[in-house]
Amino acid sequence: MLTFSDLTYRIAGRTLLDQASAQINAGWKVGLIGRNGSGKSTLLDLIRGELQPDGGEVRLQSGVRLGFLAQEAPGGAQTPLDAVLAADEERASLLAAVEAGADGADAAEIHERLRALSAHAAPARAAAILAGLGFAHEAQQRPLSSFSGGWRMRVALAAALFAEPDLLLLDEPTNHLDLEAALWLGDFLKRYRRTLLLVSHDRQFIDEVADHILHLAERRLTLYTGGYETFLRTRRETLSRQQALAQKQETQRKHLQAFVDRFRAKASKASQAQSRLKMLARLEPVTLAEAEAPVRFDFPEPAELAPPLLTLDNVTVGYAPGKPVLRRLDLRLDPDDRIALLGANGNGKSTLARLIAGRIEPMAGEARRAPRLRCGYFAQHQIEELDPEASAFDHLARLMPKASAEQLRARLARFGFGVDLVFVRARELSGGEKARLNFALITHEAPPLLILDEPTNHLDIEAREALVTALGDFPGAVVIISHDWHLLSLTADRLWLVADGTARPWDGDLDDYRRYLMERRASEPAAEAGVPPEARRESRRAAAGRRQSLAPLRRALRDAEQRLAAVAARQTALERQLADPATYSTGGAALADLLREQAETALSLAAAESAWLAAAEAIERAEE
Repeated sequence: MLTFSDLTYRIAGRTLLDQASAQINAGWKVGLIGRNGSGKSTLLDLIRGELQPDGGEVRLQSGVRLGFLAQEAPGGAQTPLDAVLAADEERASLLAAVEAGADGADAAEIHERLRALSAHAAPARAAAILAGLGFAHEAQQRPLSSFSGGWRMRVALAAALFAEPDLLLLDEPTNHLDLEAALWLGDFLKRYRRTLLLVSHDRQFIDEVADHILHLAERRLTLYTGGYETFLRTRRETLSRQQALAQKQETQRKHLQAFVDRFRAKASKASQAQSRLKMLARLEPVTLAEAEAPVRFDFPEPAELAPPLLTLDNVTVGYAPGKPVLRRLDLRLDPDDRIALLGANGNGKSTLARLIAGRIEPMAGEARRAPRLRCGYFAQHQIEELDPEASAFDHLARLMPKASAEQLRARLARFGFGVDLVFVRARELSGGEKARLNFALITHEAPPLLILDEPTNHLDIEAREALVTALGDFPGAVVIISHDWHLLSLTADRLWLVADGTARPWDGDLDDYRRYLMERRASEPAAEAGVPPEARRESRRAAAGRRQSLAPLRRALRDAEQRLAAVAARQTALERQLADPATYSTGGAALADLLREQAETALSLAAAESAWLAAAEAIERAEE
């Protein structure tokens, strides 16, 4: 369906693609991956014909309908539903012909074509797509001009999905979505019947949707069969084989060169030396992948604070008098908490984050904060508000006027700003570099609490992995809002659900939340089919009852996991201490105490493992 042949493209003297070749067949779902700035969006523009290659060609099979996610949000007086329906241009054209009064054979042909297109079912299909992306029935009837840019981009995405082109190009489709809509989109694309080329930095999203990976690196395209995890494994194996082959070749090269150096001057060995020189010349060097500079995140060490960091007691919060966004907030935040805020956009997650950060005050109730609590608050608008003419060094110097130049450069280096970036103006930085600068700015006081509202929108996969690692090493508390399932699953150990005008702890894990969303989504079509409201309510009560009955078991499992991790960590520390020769220099009672504690810890570890296994089996039995 789509072929790249020796494709070359340059921009501003920089080569993004150099004789790149690949072929995509009909029906494939392909994840296009690569670092920020590698040329992924450029490749999509070349496919669409918006750009022309400097060499080679892009061949699209004749008659293929091409669709893409428009980067400009639709607007005006039309409703989201009308905008999505208009995306099927053939259907819209046929309906316009009917309204114009087509008759006779033309009318019969038009109606036959409308039947073939299932035009009568189109409004329901469009409404279902909009609902999946977060638009309630009432919102689908409002004018587009009443929505924010992010919500209008959802309409653009819905239109691209509704049109069902033969080849659908999606460039970071989850950036304007919340977790709930991103999960729905992943399920939708898995069932998509046509060809898909998807650019995303959400590794779990790609892994669930894609059956092939197209990797853009070193200005070349490499196609892999399978999802993202298969790609990682295959690439690691390929790089390992390349490295081994290069080492073997280098050993052979040194052996041949040593023979030549030793015997070149001897007449009896001259011909053999010349033969080996020719062998050296024919020895093609193994080309190793270029080493890419690792992305860095290294949060400053915060001061320890006594718990709790924050307590909310019957708090009401909002922006306008008499119009609260959230009520009845009874929550506690401790120094080692890692909390993800769940809930659809518009439910108040960002409002709760701003309350925790101290950016807004309660309208009622009491918020008690630790005396020396400082917050590092990351929000998307901060990236757009950077001074375009100021460098990273300038931005940090304004916040740390007493710091020396060396201290400022060292702090920026912790976020990947080396000598080549530290004095570059903000307007010349990439989106990912601006995000890393924002992290450096919000943590300049080494806060013990990080509040991150969609921190990954501008980060590529490598940068997201670096962020996950840095958050794992950070000893303070973290509150995070994100649509990146992989990030949440590796970062958060507690969940708060923001819904129905309040926020409360969610009893369960992310997989439970996914199942909850699927159950709720499955009940919605049933409502349209005429199921009585009381039956729907009973179904929801039954689902809630199942979750409630499992909640104590899941809490027991989490407690067992924490106990097991603590005991295992202590055992590792003891083993490390006993492996240190200095431990035995003192001898006596101290060494005896260590050995006794090691024996007790081994027993505790066995007990903790048994408790964890019992808790896991209890959940399995209950779910069955």
